[in-house]
Amino acid sequence: MPLTILLYALFASVFTISKTALEYSQPFFLVGTRMVIAGSILLAYQYIFYRSSFSIKSSDFWKLLQLGIFCIYLTNALEFWGLQYLSSFKTCFIYSLSPFFSALLCYMLFGEKLSIVKWLSLCIGFLGFIPLLAQQSTGDDFAGAFLFFSWAELAVMLGALSSVYGWILLKQLVHEKGYPPTMANGIGMLLGGIMSLGHSLAVENWTPTPVSETIPFLECTMFLILVSNLICYNLYGYLLKHYSATFMSLAGFTTPFFTALFGWIFLNETVTWPFYVSGVIVFFGLILFYQEELKQAYKVNYATSKIE
Repeated sequence: MPLTILLYALFASVFTISKTALEYSQPFFLVGTRMVIAGSILLAYQYIFYRSSFSIKSSDFWKLLQLGIFCIYLTNALEFWGLQYLSSFKTCFIYSLSPFFSALLCYMLFGEKLSIVKWLSLCIGFLGFIPLLAQQSTGDDFAGAFLFFSWAELAVMLGALSSVYGWILLKQLVHEKGYPPTMANGIGMLLGGIMSLGHSLAVENWTPTPVSETIPFLECTMFLILVSNLICYNLYGYLLKHYSATFMSLAGFTTPFFTALFGWIFLNETVTWPFYVSGVIVFFGLILFYQEELKQAYKVNYATSKIE
């Protein structure tokens, strides 16, 4: 249990450090630099220690390219752009809706059926999101707005959706295509990082680079690579061997609260009552959603055991 708490505290610190890093660098350059370095480290590790499994099939290149586009480039570019205008905890909270986004994406793309209880939990989750969205952040005014949402909020939502689709692609590459997770992630990070650097060259001011202060930028980048790319994902994989995916997903809802604490301490962000109201309502929706998942999983296992 302490390791689970540590994991989500580390995930929360990524939003805090990312918000800090954006004070010293443009978003696309920050994403590109971080991902190219992290991807190169993972691929070098795979090549040095597991050279026999270091091979790429030409038939899988399109799926690997999609992994780079959705899981890395779009996810991080949209998140970091939105993070410029939103508080760190609001950005993190939007990402905590990923289980709901995942259910909707699987329903739309793969025709997975949703029970009445799951539809109800989805509605509760999105309704719970309204108090936080209704509270306009200072930076939202600069980002502009579209209907009920600011552009920054929409960007982070699209980033969360891209992340969910990216995880689906990663699962296919690992479980169906047989790629080691380190290699698949490394390729995705390298490709996505190159795309982000290309985007930076096209739209950001290179005089000579989109960095205002080099030392703080390098410190933040190294921290993000170490904590997010190297520690968190490996620790998550380790904990999945000891806890269920359902428990880990529910425990992940502590991340916005850690982010709010870190934002209050280190970034002087003000945490107001709509954050807590939204948190309670969305958490109730998550509980309903995962209880229904457990019930469905039990029925499937019971039916399978009866057939055997």
